[in-house]
Amino acid sequence: MKTVLNLIWLVFGGLVLALGYFLAGILCCLLIVTIPWGIASFRIGAYALWPFGRMVVDRHEQMGLPSLLGNVIWLVVAGVWIAVGHVATAVAMAMTIVGIPLAIANIKLIPVSLFPLGKQIVRTDRFLASYSR
Repeated sequence: MKTVLNLIWLVFGGLVLALGYFLAGILCCLLIVTIPWGIASFRIGAYALWPFGRMVVDRHEQMGLPSLLGNVIWLVVAGVWIAVGHVATAVAMAMTIVGIPLAIANIKLIPVSLFPLGKQIVRTDRFLASYSR
């Protein structure tokens, strides 16, 4: 089922979202100072390309003052606009019954698009296996 949802997602918006994140990552990596945001943008782009079966978790060991400041800068410069785009896309996807799971996945992308630093994207089955130990 995850594969079917990922393929539908890819066709109806995921590819465009991922390309946007990849373009932002390339632009951020061109400027030396913004490389951390570029890497985060590539990570989110890969997640936006194939979201079902994966989830975002906090990396508590890497969440410090630099990560907080970086997230605030990202929020002001790009995060709010990306989140608005996700909400608009989610509303459009939710217009159909088939699009409701896609809209939910789009909404799940909002927190990581607002605050990308200090986050890690993991496969759901691996996370649940390690969590149950």
